[in-house]
Amino acid sequence: MVNQAELLWKRIIEKGSSMEAGFKEKLNLQPGAREEDFQLIETVLGVTLPEEMKSFYMIYNGQNWKSEFECFVRNLTLSPISEIIDNWKFLQEEFDPAEFDDVDADIGKELKPVLWNPKWIPIAENGGGDYLCIDTDPSEAGVIGQILYYWHDWGDRSIRAKSLFEFIEICLEEEK
Repeated sequence: MVNQAELLWKRIIEKGSSMEAGFKEKLNLQPGAREEDFQLIETVLGVTLPEEMKSFYMIYNGQNWKSEFECFVRNLTLSPISEIIDNWKFLQEEFDPAEFDDVDADIGKELKPVLWNPKWIPIAENGGGDYLCIDTDPSEAGVIGQILYYWHDWGDRSIRAKSLFEFIEICLEEEK
């Protein structure tokens, strides 16, 4: 699985570099995560990390936001494990289901019928309060490791891919 993660990172960097000079440097990638990092996030979030996430993060432990940076896919910045923990804690404290009273929630059948699930891992963000999450607690119709967006002001909760690697593949096929 690590080989597949390495290949995906290579493709991300090659695609971005073909469009933007100095793309890899502007990603501000952090050194790969260690086993202690994985143990910490599993303990704090109370989840078991999918192997795809671990292998992806072993290569680079997210990005460091600086004044000039590039998104790794779409408009998303990959959060380091320490930031994932901070974002998860923030969402745990700040999520208010009452904010969605006037919104028709569109929750896919693969998800449990909630607007926020503490078993979602917010691995990437767009800087506007929206997160790309890995679901470690799907409904019976879903799969562990499926990918969804958490929109802070919109009730759409639907699966974007069945796994992190599948999501990245989809993004790599899109025009930027």
